[in-house]
Amino acid sequence: MKLVIVDDDPLVRQSLTLLLEKETDFTVIGVAANGEEALRLCEKHQPDVILMDIRMPVMDGIECTKRVSETWPQIRIMMLTTFKDEQNIRLALNAGAKGYVLKSSSIDDMAQQIRTLAAGSSVLDADVLKEIVSPTEQYQHVDQLTKRENDIVEAIAKGLSNQEIADLLFLSVGTVRNTLSVILDKLELRDRTQLAIFYWKQVRK
Repeated sequence: MKLVIVDDDPLVRQSLTLLLEKETDFTVIGVAANGEEALRLCEKHQPDVILMDIRMPVMDGIECTKRVSETWPQIRIMMLTTFKDEQNIRLALNAGAKGYVLKSSSIDDMAQQIRTLAAGSSVLDADVLKEIVSPTEQYQHVDQLTKRENDIVEAIAKGLSNQEIADLLFLSVGTVRNTLSVILDKLELRDRTQLAIFYWKQVRK
C-alpha cells in the first residue's frame, strides 16, 4: 500500500515514516511539509492513502483534502492531527476526508486504521466521534431498521469492510452493499461516516 505523509513538523514525518514502514504492507512513497507539496506528490505517485495534518503553512490540510478529493477521488485521506475540535472535524469530513485519527494513537492502532480506510471504510477515532455527536441532535426513522440492518450498521461503525461484514453475518458482499444503500436511504444519511456517527449516538447512547 502506497502512503504519503503530510505534516509541517519534520520529526513527525520522519518518525511516522520509520514506524509505518516496519509494516510489511506499507510503503511511504513521499512526504510533504504542506498541501502544495502533497498535491505534487499525488500528481506524480497516485498514493493509496494520505495521512494529512490540518494546520500547515502555504496550504493547510483542509484545502489540500478538498483538492485531492476533487481531482483524485480514489485516494483515501486520513486526517492525522492533535486537534479534535468540532469545527476542524466537520471541515475535514466535508472536504472529503474518510478518516480522522489523533496523533496520540498507538502505531499499531494507526496501522490497522489505515488498512480499514484503504479497504473502503471510514475511520473515526472514538474521541473524535464524541466531539461531533451532540446529545441534542436527533435522527429520524430509527424504528424502520430491521435486525439485519442494525447488525450491518453496528459493523460499519466498528470499521468493518463490506467483505468482513459479509463473512461475519453469512451474507454475500452484494447483499451487504444493497442493504447499506437501503439503510442510508431510510435514515436520510449520505455515507458510511454519517452512519457511524448515527450508530454511536443512537445505539450506544
